[in-house]
Amino acid sequence: MTITAVHDTPVSGGDSRRPIPRSRLGPEVPSPLFGAPDRGRGLLVGVVIALLATVTRFWALTHPTDKGTPVFDEKHYVPQGWQVLSGGNWIEDNPAYGLVVHPPVGKWMLAASEAVFGYGPLGWRVAPAVSGVLIVVLIYCAVRRLTRSTLVGAIAGIFAICDGVLFVQSRMGMLDIFQTLFIVATFAALVADRDQVRERMYRVYLEGRIADSPFGPRLGFRWYRFTAGVMLGLNCGTKWSGIYYVIFFTALAIGFDVAARRAYHVPRPWVGTLVRDVVPSGASLAVMPVVIYFLTYIPWFTSETAVYRYQVGNTIGTDGPFAWVPGAWRSLWYYESGILEFHAGLTNSAGNHHPWESKPWTWPMSLRPMLYALENGPDQCGGGECVRAQMLIGSPALWWLSLPMLLWGLWSWIVRRDWRYAAVLVGYLAGILPWFLALDRQMYFFYATVLAPFLVMGLALCCGDLLRSAAATARARPERRALALLVVAIYVGLVVANFVWLWPILTASPISPGLWRQQIWLPSWG
Repeated sequence: MTITAVHDTPVSGGDSRRPIPRSRLGPEVPSPLFGAPDRGRGLLVGVVIALLATVTRFWALTHPTDKGTPVFDEKHYVPQGWQVLSGGNWIEDNPAYGLVVHPPVGKWMLAASEAVFGYGPLGWRVAPAVSGVLIVVLIYCAVRRLTRSTLVGAIAGIFAICDGVLFVQSRMGMLDIFQTLFIVATFAALVADRDQVRERMYRVYLEGRIADSPFGPRLGFRWYRFTAGVMLGLNCGTKWSGIYYVIFFTALAIGFDVAARRAYHVPRPWVGTLVRDVVPSGASLAVMPVVIYFLTYIPWFTSETAVYRYQVGNTIGTDGPFAWVPGAWRSLWYYESGILEFHAGLTNSAGNHHPWESKPWTWPMSLRPMLYALENGPDQCGGGECVRAQMLIGSPALWWLSLPMLLWGLWSWIVRRDWRYAAVLVGYLAGILPWFLALDRQMYFFYATVLAPFLVMGLALCCGDLLRSAAATARARPERRALALLVVAIYVGLVVANFVWLWPILTASPISPGLWRQQIWLPSWG
């Protein structure tokens, strides 16, 4: 909540327009309900959140396995990570599948983990677990900055800890958790860049130089935006779907810049953004990710045995209209086009079906989760029959409220002009909307991993709105504040309880068949 303090200093250059509210200039000031911007307290809460995330992510991390081998899609990426490590050139040089369909960054991270902890369950999963902890911390930091509230940031952190999707993916040797880490890091950097830009604009305003140019001031080098570009590049270097975030987040950054120049009464904010910001934003957020993507293929270029490295003269002719292109780049194009053709061919109409596939309209409420591992038989249950099952499933206390959160967020964005919801929804929509353009494609719920951070951030914002609304009327109706605190506390407790209830099927702990049946709440879960 912001205090509407107002500066008496008018815009420079003799402009007699009304003063600009302080809340639109420098960083917003928190209300007493949410506490002062105490870095010490924020750090302490952040450490507690990080410790809780670490304990949950690393608890019994080596389970489950498939008789000591990887489970589900770990079977693809874990061996590839080991091959990256053991092949001597940080590239898959002899893939068992004939085609490596994802860029190398995620497999480098698995390889680094396996280099330290060996080729076993711990080695496969330490890097994902560390990434999962970092995601929780980044969500806490991002929401704390969005709301100027350590309390609301802590709520977001608790939600992230207790979400089944983020939890399970943090304990699997797959690529999606790495992509999610880079996406959340990009988002956090863009939000920090927004604050930094407004701080710089505020200094210019105090110096009376806002109207020196109709385009507004130059803002100098922006390290947070540069960081966001690096994270987007690593995102694309993990999975191709990262390109959607390049598009959506670049648009978000430009929107932040326009809003900042309008807030400071820059005479021509749109043209000012075009002149001052679009080119450097495009260089950082659009061009640099492409450059980083190709840099990740340096080991491929330097390898003698990398897949499809020497196609010119073999599969590809040495002549033709593109004969002038270096052979290595033509081979890379052959390789990349093969990946595109592979993904394009994974369609239901081509006969590709999987018992656990799902479509994007089922993702927001986690209506069709995924079964990663299943074992039946006597197993530490007093001699009776046991079930060990691990499911990727979104905690219903969170995911079943996704549609109300999205509707409230859209209303807050469009009607209330609340930039915080706009930012969160851009991240959420970037993760789901593109999949509606290819509904015939084979899809799985683990693609929705990237939605989870923005879901928990959106729900935390909703909790903050409830507390903020109660604080605004606390003097007139103190019972309303107490009721709001009670409602939010009960909801947070419900999320934690839901996570505890789901724990056995998130970790493949041994349970009785009766308890297993109680865990399956919907027919589509079975």
